Amino acid sequence: MGRSKKLSVGRRGFLKGAAIAGAATLVAPGEAAPAQPAAPSLHHAMPLLPPVIESDPPPDVEVLTEGRSGSDFMVDVIKSLGFDYVCCVAGSSFRGLHESVINYGGNQNPELITCLHEEAAVAMAHGYSKIEGKPLLVLAHGTVGLQHASMAIFNAWCDRVPVYLMIGNTLDATMRDASYGEWPHSVQDAAAMVRDYIKWDDLPISLQHFAESAVRAYKIAMTPPMEPVLLVADQQLQENPVSQDAGLQIPKLTVAEPPQGDSGAVAEAARLLVQAENPVIVVDRAARTQAGMEHLVELAETLQAPVIDEYGRMNFPSQHPLNQTAHRRQLIAGADVILGLELADFWSTVNSFRDQLHRTSQPIVKPGTKLISITTGDLYIKSNYQDFYRYTAVDVDIAADAETTVPPLTEAIKRLITADRKRVFQQRGAKLAAARQEELEAARTEATYAWDASPVSVARLCAELWAQIKDEDWSLASFIRHDSWWPLRMWTFDKHYQFIGGPGGGGIGYTAPASVGAALANRKHGRLTVNIQDDGDLLFVPTVLWTAAHHRIPLLSVMHNNRAYHEELMHVQRMACRHNRGIDRAWIGTTFEDPNIDFAKVAQGFGVYAEGPITDPKELGPAIQRAIAVVKRGEPALIDVVTQPR
Repeated sequence: MGRSKKLSVGRRGFLKGAAIAGAATLVAPGEAAPAQPAAPSLHHAMPLLPPVIESDPPPDVEVLTEGRSGSDFMVDVIKSLGFDYVCCVAGSSFRGLHESVINYGGNQNPELITCLHEEAAVAMAHGYSKIEGKPLLVLAHGTVGLQHASMAIFNAWCDRVPVYLMIGNTLDATMRDASYGEWPHSVQDAAAMVRDYIKWDDLPISLQHFAESAVRAYKIAMTPPMEPVLLVADQQLQENPVSQDAGLQIPKLTVAEPPQGDSGAVAEAARLLVQAENPVIVVDRAARTQAGMEHLVELAETLQAPVIDEYGRMNFPSQHPLNQTAHRRQLIAGADVILGLELADFWSTVNSFRDQLHRTSQPIVKPGTKLISITTGDLYIKSNYQDFYRYTAVDVDIAADAETTVPPLTEAIKRLITADRKRVFQQRGAKLAAARQEELEAARTEATYAWDASPVSVARLCAELWAQIKDEDWSLASFIRHDSWWPLRMWTFDKHYQFIGGPGGGGIGYTAPASVGAALANRKHGRLTVNIQDDGDLLFVPTVLWTAAHHRIPLLSVMHNNRAYHEELMHVQRMACRHNRGIDRAWIGTTFEDPNIDFAKVAQGFGVYAEGPITDPKELGPAIQRAIAVVKRGEPALIDVVTQPR
């Protein structure tokens, strides 16, 4: 502050002196200019400027510089929260923050990541957070920037991911400059357009208010259920000077511990699980960390109970004998106790839904099956967007964090196990292990079908990719439902960062930027980040390829290029069959052909190493090898593979 104050005074003196010098040159034609005073000695602060003559005060001069602005203090607050990166598309409403980040803050902690679309910036933050376990900062410009970002914010909201946003806005109408478009880019209530799918927002009206709200927002975002938060940084608050004696303070950040389940409810859940003959554990977003994954393994092994993974996160090792995801329907039907851990949709776990001319549903479970739920989902629900699914009546409802509650539940179970129950558990585990081995062999056989076909089968693509990465420290950052879950059927997943789930809200345009964000988080750990990239998804935000190239974010993207929005194509086919009209025209409005898109050329245009399009499966392995070599140099690479639909 002291140094900034001295610089500020020096600039003001310079401008006042310059004003007098300028006035001295304004003489009428034919008049002699007044004599200039001798130059001061070299040790003077401003050696070439005339001194200010106190008896002849200068005219009023507008001061155009200052030493320390509100945005500088905002950066101090941002640094205190531990952000490593800030993603943004440059916008005038946060120009003060932008300049302070790169100059006052030295462009370190956070480092600015240049994005070319706000949706990509937020989706990068989405993917980054699921790897790193904390948010990065996103800046967006006024009304238009937030509208661009809204789809990605909604995805993060539905996926329960902490994304931290700040947007610029000019609330005071008398301070808006029409020449910069500030009127249509300003708003009375900036957060209103996304308030239904963020957890908390605020509009600070002072710098001290900003500091307290910024810390509060971080704490709220990181408290389960974790969700996006938004602060509105007023443009004048950013740009106005801060006096040396402002007395601003940055509050201490203390992140709340996740809530653990009530001990009585945990004891009842343990009793039901130990007594059950056919217990089933169903998990969705249960494991945030490697410890959470290991706790879940211990719980399953203690009970020798099958685990069905909904793959909202990497909850349970893919090749573990108790991973019985492939047998979910028959296990649910035969269960007498079902434990649901952070299930977004418990109803669909225990019911079937028939999407035909008349939509119908019926229970899968047998009468008398006990349902136990442990989730933070009940702690925070809004009404407008229907991301909470149908109501499910459960027998033991524990409103708590599953990762935190699983360890005491496991200990409670251990205290109740007798020698007889342990023998029953071991017999159950042996049968499950045999079934898992049979399922794995069946998957390997199924993967050989259409092995040499062109376009390339999705199973062949995933098998070739696995052969190249299996000995690396790898992380799959993409959503893989569209790949018929082949990686989870064939690969060995045993680390929490090896799969991060999908978009949450089902919004297209998530996978490409989320994978870049995940790769940004993985970079410091030296991990090989892999993305099986849908073609339709990349077409929404192809510009994120430039961000990856510009910032040297190492990411291997292998295109699943089936030249269609294939899920939508199947929906049109279903409607055509329902109406008895045939499916020969379902391609209209759902496919990307005539002309075909050359994704290798698209990527090369953004500065990314790329090969393809590959249609011969024999060329796939060598191409992936070459691309991995590029990624290991610290750069992104893309392989365009023309594939079968699923």
